[in-house]
Formats: sequence, structure tokens, C-alpha cells
Amino acid sequence: MKRTKTVILLVVIVACFAAALIYLWQKNQEDPVTYEIELPSEQTIVVKTMATGNIVPKEEILIKPNISGVIEEVYIEAGEYIKAGDLIAKIRVIPNVSSLTSAKNSIASNQTALETAQINLTTQQANYDRQKALFEKGVISANDFEGINNTYLQTKQSVEQAKINLMSAKQNYDIIKTGTTSGLGNIAQTLVRATISGMVLDVPVKEGNQVIEANNFNEGTSIASLADINKMIFEGKVDESEVGKIKEGLPLEITIGAIEDKKFDAVLDYIAPKGVAENGAIQFEIKGSLKSIDSTFIRAGLSANASIILEKAEKVLAIREALVQYDPE
Repeated sequence: MKRTKTVILLVVIVACFAAALIYLWQKNQEDPVTYEIELPSEQTIVVKTMATGNIVPKEEILIKPNISGVIEEVYIEAGEYIKAGDLIAKIRVIPNVSSLTSAKNSIASNQTALETAQINLTTQQANYDRQKALFEKGVISANDFEGINNTYLQTKQSVEQAKINLMSAKQNYDIIKTGTTSGLGNIAQTLVRATISGMVLDVPVKEGNQVIEANNFNEGTSIASLADINKMIFEGKVDESEVGKIKEGLPLEITIGAIEDKKFDAVLDYIAPKGVAENGAIQFEIKGSLKSIDSTFIRAGLSANASIILEKAEKVLAIREALVQYDPE
């Protein structure tokens, strides 16, 4: 009995040892090499670089008043389409006391100048009539009469100029007092109108806001900004490492984050000749005009990415780059 147990124990030990050897042998065996076969296919290969930026109107027009005052009424809102000549706002003029006094003094001085010129004209008219009668009788020479005639004409012209100056002074007074005057049409008025047709992008003023006219010392207050949203461009920046690869006229593919599953074709129009340092890197501004946006409404200021196509090959046989093996040399 004891011998039987010993034999069984030895058999079990030998079996375990054999199983361990078989397991180690199988573990050390390499998996058989399998190869996947992939045929080349006809594809379009594109080499491109990326630029980030925004979609903005090609031309944005700022509407500014031609007279200072307070906004009395605003007739438009952002998002509306308006036509050239449509009413945007009405301005109430608040006269400046100093300017009003100066304008009154100008009227008085020009009135005095006109009266003086008219007195001189009366004197010259009488002298001209006397000298003309003497010339017709042959008492004075033609040369002497010509000088008298020239003096008379100059005096007459001075009267006309004095009348113009007085009228101008009165118009200036009316403009300072009321914001408009007869005879000037749309040159100076309290009604602000659109200069182009397009969409209202922004109306930064409200009723009661004070506005300033544009002049040599101040760019003036913007009452509204208008743009033709059918003419949009991409404005972005590229790194200095990429700017040498691009040139004007290259095609762009614009992707807008807010408009999914749609790409817009564009053409690179502008590359800045000078870079700007941003976050330790030199960036160059670029601009590209969108060719056609169909009926898609693109809001100004949307973030966008532009794929600048450097090279493109269509309908060529190609395989995935991962399938290519290179000799280590």
C-alpha cells in the first residue's frame, strides 16, 4: 500500500514537471507573422498648413455725425438691413454760447463790411458816370477811362463778395443754433442717414447720448456700423515658420466652428510684410476673400480656421503612410 502511494506521488510530480516544461516551451514560441494586404487606391493628396482667425466684413463703415449734439431718436437696431439714404438717427443741437456769440459778431462785422462796400460802390458809380461822359466828349483818354472802369468793377465785385460773406455768416449762425440752414442741403443737418446699403452690425449710442462731429482733432462719435455681409473675409495669423511657404493667390478652405459640416472656399489676398511678436513667437497677419457663401448667414466675428493648400494632386494612386517601411540608413 505504501509503495502504491509512492508511485502515484512520483507520477504526479513527473506530470506537473512535464506540464511546466510544455507551458514554458509554448510561451517562448513567437507568434506567427501575419501580413495584411492593402491595395493602392485613387486619392487626392493635399499638402496644407493651418491658420486661426475670424470672419469679418470686407468693408465696415462707421456712420458719424457732421454736427455735435444729443441723440434725440434712433431709428434702427443691430441686425436690420437698410439701404443707402435710410434714416438712422436724429440729433438735437445744443448751441454753444461762445460759438453763438462769435457767430453773431461775425454777422455784425460782415454787415458793416457790406455797408461800407455799398457806400464805396455809390461813390465809384458817380465817378464812373462823370468820367464816362468826359470820355465820350473826348476830354480824357481811353487809357485814363480804362483805369477808372477797372476801379469801378473791382468795387462792384467787393460788394458781391461782401454779400456772400454775410450770407455765409448767417448760415453759420443757423447751423450753430439749430444744426441746419437753408441752401446747404445735406451738408449740415440733424438727420443722420446711411451712406451704404447693408446690415447694421452695431448701434453703440442710445437716445440722450452726446455725440461729437468728426474734425481735425477728434475722429467723432460712431452712431452705427454698417457692412455688406455678402462680402466677408477671413482674417488670421500664421507663424513665421509657415509664412515662407505661402503666397498670395493660394486657395483656402475655411471651417467655421459655429457652422458644422460645411466648408467655404476662399483665396489668399494679403500677407503682412511685417510680423508681430505674440507669446514669444512672430505672427504674420493674412486675409482671404470668401468666394461664395450661398444662403448661409455668417455672423461677423465668428472664429474660424483656414487650411492653406500648398500643393494638391488629384486622382493619384496612393497608400497610407503607415504602410511604408524605410531602410535604417
